[in-house]
Amino acid sequence: MKGNVPSKKKQLISIKKSLRSFLRKHNRDVELPLQYNDLLRYESSIPLMDQDGNDTLWQTVFYSQHDWEEVNESLKQIYALLKTDGDVEVLEHLKIARIDFCTFGNTKPFRIRIINRLNDNYDHFYLKKADASRIYGLELEDLLSPNRVTFLVDKATLVEEHIAGIPGDDFMKHHLADSTFNQIRIAKEFIKFNERCFVRLLGDMRSYNYVIDITPDIEGSQFRMRAIDFDQQSYEGWKSFYLPQYFKENNPIIFLGMKHMTSETMKQYQFEERSLIAARVKASRLQFNELFELMVKDEISHPRKIQSLSEDLNFHHKTTAFENCKTMGEVVLTNIKLLLQKDFKQSIESIESFQLLK
Repeated sequence: MKGNVPSKKKQLISIKKSLRSFLRKHNRDVELPLQYNDLLRYESSIPLMDQDGNDTLWQTVFYSQHDWEEVNESLKQIYALLKTDGDVEVLEHLKIARIDFCTFGNTKPFRIRIINRLNDNYDHFYLKKADASRIYGLELEDLLSPNRVTFLVDKATLVEEHIAGIPGDDFMKHHLADSTFNQIRIAKEFIKFNERCFVRLLGDMRSYNYVIDITPDIEGSQFRMRAIDFDQQSYEGWKSFYLPQYFKENNPIIFLGMKHMTSETMKQYQFEERSLIAARVKASRLQFNELFELMVKDEISHPRKIQSLSEDLNFHHKTTAFENCKTMGEVVLTNIKLLLQKDFKQSIESIESFQLLK
C-alpha cells in the first residue's frame, strides 16, 4: 500500500482564461489594491510563538514605515472587498494588527490579523499564491459541502476568508476525552466528513488540515468538520489519499468510531451525506455543470497520477468507468456520478442532467 504522503513539492497550476472568466462571472475575480508579491517586501521577521511558548512555524513580519502605510490601507480595502463587497464605510474602524508569514506549504500564505477599533473584535484572512487546483477545491467546497466559502482572485493572488474552528489535532489532544462532548456525535461527523472528502476527491485531510466547528445545542453540542486546506484537490494518484480515515493523525477519532459505531450505522451516515450532496448538486446544477465544463478540460495533475488514481478507483468501485478518463477533472466527475447513484435512486434525476461525460 502506498504511504499517505503527498508529493514533496506540488507545483502551482496557472489559472486559465476560461477559469478566470468563470470566477469573474461569479464575482470571485476582482481587482485588488495589493498583490501577494507586495507583501514579500518585509524588512524583518520574528518567530510567532503560541501561548505555551511553542514555535508555531509562522513568522510575524515587519515593514518599513513607508511600505507599512501602503500595506495597511490596501489590506483594509481587501478585507472590505471580502466581507462587505467593498463598502468603504467600514475602513475607518479597521486596523491591521499583525501580519504572519508561513514559509512552508505550497502557497506560502500571509495571515492578516485585523481588528475593529470600536469593540476590539478581531478577524483573520489570508493572501496566498493563486493555484488553479486550490481554486477548484474552494469552488467544490462551496457547492458540495454544507459550508459556504468566500475567496477572491486577482492575477497571481488568492484571498481567502478565515475558517473558524478548533484545529483537528488540537481538538484531539485537548478535548476528545472531555466528557462534556458527545463522542458519538464526533464519530458520526467524522464519517460524514470522510464521505464528503472522498466524493469530491479532496486529499490530505490529516488532523491539522481541518477544524472542528462546535455549535452549542439544546442538549449537548453539534460538531462539524471543515476543511481549511484545499491544495490537494484531486492532485495525487491513489485512493487512500482522499479518505481521511487512512491518515494515522486521525486515529484518535477513528478509534472512537470503532468503539461507538457499527458497520450498519456507518453506512447509514454515508448514505445520508451522499443524499445531502446530491441535493446540493441539484440545487446548483447550472453552476456545477459550468465548473466541470472547465475542470474536465484543465490540466491540474500529471498523466501518471491520473492513470494511477483511475486504476485505484476502478478497483474500488468494481467498474471500468475510469478507464477513459484523460484529466483529473474527468476522474472527479466520474467519481461523483458513481457515488451519488450507487446506493440510492433519488440522485439519478440530478445525475442524468449532467451532459459532460457522454
